Amino acid sequence: MKGATFGALLLGATVLTACANNREEVVAPAPPMGPGALAGTVAADRDGDGMVDGYYTPDGTYVPFQAPPCPTPPPPPPPTPRGERG
Repeated sequence: MKGATFGALLLGATVLTACANNREEVVAPAPPMGPGALAGTVAADRDGDGMVDGYYTPDGTYVPFQAPPCPTPPPPPPPTPRGERG
């Protein structure tokens, strides 16, 4: 009787060990970052127009994109020599 119980325990332990999954899950590597991407940030489209307006840093701070100032318009052309003369 003692041998049968021990045998059943040994068989049960063997079956449970075979079912145990102690492998680590394989995680795919992150895709390569595109040009201008900032590692560890998340893009943000705040106004919903489909264009990225800024990004969130890992600590949750929103950082809007800053565009360079517009160039000044060129000066008006000089008057032509034709026309009314004073």
